[in-house]
Amino acid sequence: MSEENNNLGDDLKKGAEEAAETVKESAKEFTEEAKQFVDSKDNKKVLAGILAILLGSLGIHKFILGYQKEGFILLGISLAAYLLSCLAVGLLFIWVPSLIGLIEGIIYLTKSDEEFYQTYQVGKKPWF
Repeated sequence: MSEENNNLGDDLKKGAEEAAETVKESAKEFTEEAKQFVDSKDNKKVLAGILAILLGSLGIHKFILGYQKEGFILLGISLAAYLLSCLAVGLLFIWVPSLIGLIEGIIYLTKSDEEFYQTYQVGKKPWF
């Protein structure tokens, strides 16, 4: 009987060691996946670039990147230009915010992901 108990103890020990190895491997995989998720850096390059090209005059791309002041500046210039277009004065300025958005959208989309992240999300470069 004692030999049977001894074998049972060895079996339990082997089972516990195998379970510990499985848990270690799972923890290692989870850690690697978490690092990849953190390293993605929540890059908003494509979204900001497309919005800058399509709706650049409204400054939506600035709001996406967290630049509220610059977004309100573009939005204010656009609204003022649209309001003054009935006086023909606004027609001179109505294209300015759209051109800024187009240029910024092209710049955003041509930068590498890392360069965009460092410049606009870490470095907080507000214009061009």
